[in-house]
Amino acid sequence: MPFARNGGVRIHFEVSGSGRPLLLLLGLGVSIADAAPFIEAFAERFAVIAVDNRGAGLSDKPDEPYSIPVLAEEAAAVAEAAGVVPVDVLGYSLGGRIALQLALDRPSAVRSLVLLATGARPPERRRSLLMAVAPYLPVGPKPRQPAFAFRRQRAASRGYDARGRLAEVRAPTLVLAGRADTVATPALVEELRAGIRGSRLDWFPGGHRAPLTSARAVVADRVAAFLAEVG
Repeated sequence: MPFARNGGVRIHFEVSGSGRPLLLLLGLGVSIADAAPFIEAFAERFAVIAVDNRGAGLSDKPDEPYSIPVLAEEAAAVAEAAGVVPVDVLGYSLGGRIALQLALDRPSAVRSLVLLATGARPPERRRSLLMAVAPYLPVGPKPRQPAFAFRRQRAASRGYDARGRLAEVRAPTLVLAGRADTVATPALVEELRAGIRGSRLDWFPGGHRAPLTSARAVVADRVAAFLAEVG
């Protein structure tokens, strides 16, 4: 079972498929095991290096403040441990903010960038019963994510704002978004695309979770076409 280390924290990752390496960074509370069908859709085309972010899956879950820059450092540690630097990077939701920060902090490590259902900042805060109870829902394999780890990940996402640095991104970038997404809203997605010079925006049907369910094959096809084009 492979792990990378960032200081004293172990970050779990798994490699599946074959071909061009693709570093896959998942969303809030989502583990590799939770996202198995999503990962499989990409493993048909790529050698996927999927990451359990700090606080999720089999990675360590320290009960201390998390930040997107720290999560990006740990993504870089995975890429280095897997021997795939530079690498194409795909980030979904929270993972999209991690991927963006990785491209900003380690531009030489990112060959190309796919930002899926994400923004350079979080949506406006609103009270949500689903978000309040999400850590306690009986989903995913056991052991499930502890409530404190979910809150730590969520706080990192909510505290992030990279709008002032978007022009620094140099990697070829595809922004992929759902037309019905109420989390990564069209306004946030358009803001992201406008800030990254030369980036393109492509829409898929459905909402925020569609890439994990109904739209995963569509998303995988569009990512494959983009990566083939950028070479």
